[in-house]
Amino acid sequence: MDEEDERGAVFWRLERIGYRVGQGLAERFSRDRPRFNDTLDVIKFLCKDIWTLVFRKQVDNLKTNHRGVYVLTDNAFRPFARMSAETSSQTLIRAQPFLWFPCGIIRGALAGLGINATVHAETTQMPTAIFQIKTVPAKS
Repeated sequence: MDEEDERGAVFWRLERIGYRVGQGLAERFSRDRPRFNDTLDVIKFLCKDIWTLVFRKQVDNLKTNHRGVYVLTDNAFRPFARMSAETSSQTLIRAQPFLWFPCGIIRGALAGLGINATVHAETTQMPTAIFQIKTVPAKS
C-alpha cells in the first residue's frame, strides 16, 4: 500500500467515525423534538443544535438552491483556530484532513434523521470552512 492509499484509508476511517458520531447525536438530541416537516428543517437543526454541541457555536451562514443543495459556512471553524504554517497555501493543504470528521458528522446526523446525502468540504481562507451538502432523493 503506497502513501497516498494509506492517507485515503485514514481519511475514509475518520469520515466513518464522524458518521457514527453524527448518527448518535441526531438520535439523542432529536428524540424529544416534534417531527421535522422537511429537509430544510433538518438542516436548520444540524446548523443550530448539532453544530453547537460539537463546535460550541452555530453555523454562520446557510444557503440553499431549494433543489437539494445546501451550503454551510463556518467563518471561525474551531479545529482551524490555532492552525498555521509558513505559507497560507501550506496551511490550506494541511487543513484539509481536519474536514473529514465533520463531513462524517453531517452525513451521519442527516442519515439518522432519514436524509441520504453527500457532503464535501473545503477551505479557501483560514479559519473558514465551507460544507456543501447534496441530498440524494429517495428511490421510489
